Amino acid sequence: MTISEPTARHPALGEADAEANRQLTTLDGWRKSIEGPPVPPDLLPPGDLKQLSTSERDLYDDDRLDHHARMLVVATSFVEKTVVCGRRLVLLNRHAISARRGLMVSGLPGTGKTSAITQLGRAHELLDRARHPNVADRIPVLYITVPPAATARMVAAECARFLGLPVRPRSNMTDIIEAVVGVCTDARTGLVLVDEIHNVSQVTRAGGEVSDTLKYFSERIPATFVYAGIGLETSELLAGTRGAQISGRFTLVPTRPFPYGAEWKGLVATMEETLLLHDHPPGTLVKLDRYLHDRTAGMIGALSHAIRGAAIDAILSGTERVTKEGLAAIPLDHAAETQKKPARKARR
Repeated sequence: MTISEPTARHPALGEADAEANRQLTTLDGWRKSIEGPPVPPDLLPPGDLKQLSTSERDLYDDDRLDHHARMLVVATSFVEKTVVCGRRLVLLNRHAISARRGLMVSGLPGTGKTSAITQLGRAHELLDRARHPNVADRIPVLYITVPPAATARMVAAECARFLGLPVRPRSNMTDIIEAVVGVCTDARTGLVLVDEIHNVSQVTRAGGEVSDTLKYFSERIPATFVYAGIGLETSELLAGTRGAQISGRFTLVPTRPFPYGAEWKGLVATMEETLLLHDHPPGTLVKLDRYLHDRTAGMIGALSHAIRGAAIDAILSGTERVTKEGLAAIPLDHAAETQKKPARKARR
């Protein structure tokens, strides 16, 4: 018996490390994400598993650990709504000369905002590739995150960095902006995704300049702009005259924790189907869907973290199954931990 897929990939550990270091905020990393996750390793039958040598078993387990470490993107109703709204705006903006409308995705941390806008970007890029096959010089999507305490120059530099444009210490704002606009226009960029937009405050001079820079980009680049951030409805992004302009041109799609219901049960079932464990009884997590809702306060990010973390522990410990005790042992983010208690009290 030979091990083909799991073992064959491991000699190229340098490539694996390079893969892990790729980010959505670079063009290369973004394009890699469009291809989707690698094919999951096969779960070997007991007979084949016993024939593995120690080193082969280590490599086999490492492949399964890597599989569970990857964030699963689930087509939730929120993701679907974001994609539909975004696609609609792209079409409405297609022939607009000015005053293009944009999209704001807002919600608590861990509710899937980044996943939603990246899925929108993925859908847009795949459609562009289908319409323009074998055309390598198109950049349909630009994705950046707004740094904390961002300045206008920092945001312009983030755009340049995504495009692979050099930004030297002495480069002035005008040079950076013109380079970004030129490349985006030539490369037919149709969607600009701006994550962590809550870092922009209209009540500060630096935040106002960042807002003005993004607005200028939106006027110069014939693309649909999508903002994602925490609590945008009440954030300082929408304060003052600049904020009123954003409110008047951007559609808001809010995201919230999932209520306990059919969609939540479906999320748990979908995530359980991705487990690659040898002694995990099918349906175990489905029976724990109410507990998982209490444990995570309906946060999809916390749910994914708990299940994937428990699966990793199950491989490392050799139990090969996810149990209620294993899920309880996974520390969650502070938001999920603090919100679950009021949810339980309210239900009682």
